[in-house]
Amino acid sequence: MKSSPCELMQSLSLFSQKYLSQYQERYQHLPLIEKDEQWPSPCLSNDYDENHQYWQPSEISDPINFDNVEKALEITIHADFKTYFTTLYSDTLDASCDEGALSLLFAWSKDDFQRLQENVIGHILMKQKLKQSLTLFFALTDDDNMILSVNNDNGEIWVEKVGSQAHKKVADSMVSFIDMLTPRIP
Repeated sequence: MKSSPCELMQSLSLFSQKYLSQYQERYQHLPLIEKDEQWPSPCLSNDYDENHQYWQPSEISDPINFDNVEKALEITIHADFKTYFTTLYSDTLDASCDEGALSLLFAWSKDDFQRLQENVIGHILMKQKLKQSLTLFFALTDDDNMILSVNNDNGEIWVEKVGSQAHKKVADSMVSFIDMLTPRIP
């Protein structure tokens, strides 16, 4: 099942706003991240102290896409997966749903998006080598061996053990999955 890009962008934006709101309610400030001069991001804002900076999800304004991955591997990546990773720059956002705790993955910056593309290529090649249905990961679970993935054929959201076939469907689409999440503030 495919969501409209606008619906998915709205769901991601709404979830990130809920996350920030709940974080600020608990700590009275934006989320913090350790300073790293080698890892700039549009998500970063002012200094919190000498070792930490405030950050928040940032809408992606520069044109990024998966065209090079699709061309190199001669595949078409599901539109929901592409929209998900080209909507926001962010650190991971922790969440929970009926299935348990998870962390939504995002690119931190344009440079990190390139690294993400390399990981996606490796994942696709592994799936092809194992002759498994193509799924594309976008979240980690509280079990280090389990990930959440988009089924590339139909956009359904599945749990799968790393290196194994997806084994449990959790949502019909990315929008329905994101809409069922509750922010989990550390």
